[in-house]
Amino acid sequence: MNAKEILKKYKDPKNFFNRDLSWVEFNRRVLEEALDPELPLLEKVKFVSIYSSNLDEFYMIRVSGLKEQIAANIEEPTIDGLTPLEQVQKIDKILKPMNERLMNFWLEEIVPALKKENINLLGYDEFSKEEQDKMREYFKKEIYPVLTPLAFDPGRPFPYISNLSLSLAILVKKPNGETHFARLKVPNVFPRLLRVDEIIENNKNVTTNGAFHAKFIWLGDLITANLNDLFPGMEVLEAHRFRVTRDTDIELQEDEADDLLRVIEENIRQRRFGQVVRLEVDSQMPEYMLETLIENLRIARNDVQVINGPIGLSDVMTLYKLPLHHLKEKPFYPVVPRVFEEEEDIFTVLKQKEILLHHPYHSFTPVIDFIKQAARDPDVLGIKQTLYRVGSDSPIVKALIEAAERGKQVAVLVELKARFDEENNIFWARELEKVGAHVVYGLVGLKTHAKITLVVRKEFDGLNRYVHISTGNYNATTAKLYTDLGIFTCDPEICADVSDIFNYLTGYSKHTDFRKLIVSPINLREKTLEKIDREITNVKAGNNGRIIWKLNSLVDPAIISALYEASNEGVEIDLIIRGICCLVPGVKELSEKIRVRSIVGRYLEHSRIYYFYNNGAEEIYLSSADMMQRNIDRRVEVTFPVQDEKLKIEILRTILKVSLKDNVKARFLDTDMTYKKITSDNGEKKIISQEWLMKQVVKHKGGLIKTN
Repeated sequence: MNAKEILKKYKDPKNFFNRDLSWVEFNRRVLEEALDPELPLLEKVKFVSIYSSNLDEFYMIRVSGLKEQIAANIEEPTIDGLTPLEQVQKIDKILKPMNERLMNFWLEEIVPALKKENINLLGYDEFSKEEQDKMREYFKKEIYPVLTPLAFDPGRPFPYISNLSLSLAILVKKPNGETHFARLKVPNVFPRLLRVDEIIENNKNVTTNGAFHAKFIWLGDLITANLNDLFPGMEVLEAHRFRVTRDTDIELQEDEADDLLRVIEENIRQRRFGQVVRLEVDSQMPEYMLETLIENLRIARNDVQVINGPIGLSDVMTLYKLPLHHLKEKPFYPVVPRVFEEEEDIFTVLKQKEILLHHPYHSFTPVIDFIKQAARDPDVLGIKQTLYRVGSDSPIVKALIEAAERGKQVAVLVELKARFDEENNIFWARELEKVGAHVVYGLVGLKTHAKITLVVRKEFDGLNRYVHISTGNYNATTAKLYTDLGIFTCDPEICADVSDIFNYLTGYSKHTDFRKLIVSPINLREKTLEKIDREITNVKAGNNGRIIWKLNSLVDPAIISALYEASNEGVEIDLIIRGICCLVPGVKELSEKIRVRSIVGRYLEHSRIYYFYNNGAEEIYLSSADMMQRNIDRRVEVTFPVQDEKLKIEILRTILKVSLKDNVKARFLDTDMTYKKITSDNGEKKIISQEWLMKQVVKHKGGLIKTN
């Protein structure tokens, strides 16, 4: 199957959903989770925060890119037929009522519900005189020294306003009657929500008659109530909150860079100065003040969003951290598979069989222990690893540092271009370099998104290699929050392939022929199209054809076109796509046999699974890659086979088929790009796939999970 030919056949705008509008629908599903009446209160708060944080990043990356195209007078439509201007207009139209719904829900339902649980979000005037006096004392001692009011007048230019920082626009009057504009940044070194009872009583988790209670004030409200201290001898007439969102997707000129590390550091600094793409203002801001901001920020009126409530609800995640377990989901503790408890030496275990880990149901500890044991094992000669998002306190990197200090050959590819994790990665890259590890920063023009580890060990029969490959990052924190799959193996061909990939990443290798692995940008599209075509061939021969994919996003037009072709030839296709889906399902003579569902729940669905029936010789591949042009063409990705038949059964029966049975958190994608919750028949057993997996992994003590 040729990519260009199949795309030409189906390249009609009506056959594709717009990528960014599809993402907006994903965030709508996040909002719906917050609105779910069955969800515990603080879980609702968590989803309010996630929705808002998602939206911030969407404006910084995607909307900013569209506005750059508009400014450059680009009118070329995307494959779905929309120009950049039409996309921005549709995004604004859809998001406005969604954001209003979120704010109304926050103010009318969440805040009163929190109050019933003795969690009070109060305005300054709602506190007693004694409490106000103590807050004022705290303000003078802790906050006032950090504040820097910036005047705006003919002698002082309009102050720079950094990305996502909350500010106050202030109007002050001099004794002679002159009025002046000033801007004050609300410092981000303090929590946005201040715990007032801790300030007053200097005690966390305050109780009254044994009952928990907490009082919070928004930091901006406390500062506003004490503005007179910042403008002595002047009258503060009014103050209003606002926040700007800037373009943070600064283009990297990698091909001109002598030092990629330096370029990335400069890129991080440049983000502060990106163009403003959104201005959020409180609903009480007067017109003249709004005009001042619009003029000096050099934006248009349609870049302004008026907020009737707190600006920046992503900060309410503070409330989720309160120790109120009755207001959260029942805690789940990841299980260490029994095989790791029965045998201390991981290399002995891997000699016997491949091992599958399904996070967060399985603990991430065996992955950490794999690196730690390799670091301390005198027979281990070398460790190679790719690092994409490792976090600020990484036990993985600490183990690699230990390995290098013990004299082992350590080679690490640190992907500096992992957006918003660059600073963490730069820090760890330098720490690794200090101890003599070989650190490389990836390939020019490509992000290294593959998650692979190779350990080389000297044994009685010679050198042997051990590999861990995963769909998710080597990050102990996100391993508790994201669903991902990883495999430990010592399969000689896979190990040889991983060695070749590392040579490709660190040297000048042009290796393109791999034994068992599929590698982007080399052959992922080609191999995927081959496997889809094989299902078509089997159906034409009178056999069954079946494809089940679970992934984050489906965007690539050629892959989508191939799935249309498979549907038209009779292949049954189920797609479990958490986020963006540009494929239009259920259309007669196009996609009648394609069903798309999305699951948004307690954990972020992050694993990528590709199942092909293959005329009964079933194949399952796991991957770091989604079916997007960026993953297929502009990233180094690894797609790896599940070879052990028991592991295939485990993935098919406990992940794919259970996901297809989920009738609570799953939503079906319709032909109009809306998602509809599944309506269960009366008496039908409710299935929440993530809860089912939590119960099963505990029941089977981390061993092979089996369905009934």
